[in-house]
Amino acid sequence: MKWHRPKITPWRIIGFLLVLQAMGSAAYRFFWGLGPSTNLSNEFPWGIWIGFDVASGVALAAGGFVIAGAVYIFGLKDFKSITRPAVLTGFLGYLLVVVGLMADLGRPWNIWRPIVHWQHHSVMFEVAWCVMLYTTVLFMEFLPVFLEGFGLKQWAKRVYSAIIPFAILGVILSTLHQSSLGSLFLIVPDKLHGLWYTPFLPVFFYMTALAVGAAMVTFESYMASKAFGHRFNVELMSRLNKFTLGMLGLYLVTKVIDLAYRGNLGLVLEGSFESTAFLIEMAIGVILPIVILALPKLRQSASGLFTAAIMVVLGVVVNRMNVAVTGLTRFNGEVYLPSVFEVSITVGIVAFGVLAYTYITEYFPVFEHEEREEHGQHEEITDVPVDHDTVAVAADLDS
Repeated sequence: MKWHRPKITPWRIIGFLLVLQAMGSAAYRFFWGLGPSTNLSNEFPWGIWIGFDVASGVALAAGGFVIAGAVYIFGLKDFKSITRPAVLTGFLGYLLVVVGLMADLGRPWNIWRPIVHWQHHSVMFEVAWCVMLYTTVLFMEFLPVFLEGFGLKQWAKRVYSAIIPFAILGVILSTLHQSSLGSLFLIVPDKLHGLWYTPFLPVFFYMTALAVGAAMVTFESYMASKAFGHRFNVELMSRLNKFTLGMLGLYLVTKVIDLAYRGNLGLVLEGSFESTAFLIEMAIGVILPIVILALPKLRQSASGLFTAAIMVVLGVVVNRMNVAVTGLTRFNGEVYLPSVFEVSITVGIVAFGVLAYTYITEYFPVFEHEEREEHGQHEEITDVPVDHDTVAVAADLDS
């Protein structure tokens, strides 16, 4: 580990202040309860903490299982250099999802109960177990980096030798709970607006999570290149975003077909608050990124990739908020706006995630792995076995 005095910059000071004010808001929330500290109600029991902190947070952390699955399961070793940053983002993302969930629970001290009180027919039970297990998987996938940072390279090799089973388990768990988050809203067929309610909501949640996972990897790689002076690998990210393009295209087609089949396609242009929100969601998060990534010149430029990544990220956040809040507004007959305490805690959670990512990458070899790959140096840790047939098929598809 590179021991040195932590860097203090104006942006980091601002981040620390945001975390401190969030801690103050959290203290108020836990002391006085949800009623005085939030604008949640019987009509809107789930607000920004579920729509953004949990539903969006889980989706934005999907880059960990997308890249880990590509490298360790499908043998796409070209993406190995970005595995560590992707897994770190996923690990921090899931930890912060748990923090956001703690804030939302009326009795947060009971968060351990799904471990011993099994409710086999509850979607929330499945989500709780998948999040707990997948957070553990992400920790195991990132553990070699911590061990290397402390100079325990032999132990890092031993953990790394068992990484493939963890990667397989991670993909399975992510598939289950990314889709199950959509299943949560299937219990309100008469309340959720027709633009978002569909029996295929779990499938749509999973598809958009796959797309935004790759977009988040692109976003963080670009930001890290600016913050830490690392090279932004345009060629590699261009290949990765072909997958994003494919998922967005598939999502757009299936979404249109679903709306048409259910007779709700006309709702898109009805001029209501919901239709405007839906059009913004689709334009920013789906259509414009498809246009950008479909043009080779833009897809092979750093600015084009970064722009598309931001749009996909924003689009998924808007989608989750539309499902959790906007789509329920008409039925409930009132508008939900988060309180200052809700916003304060959410902003503080995001700030803490950014600070944690910054300091971990500063002290541990998160990007050194990438630099060794780019300079053609061999890994000190045993390489992952490669399925050459899979690599050949992937190469054909890529070409």
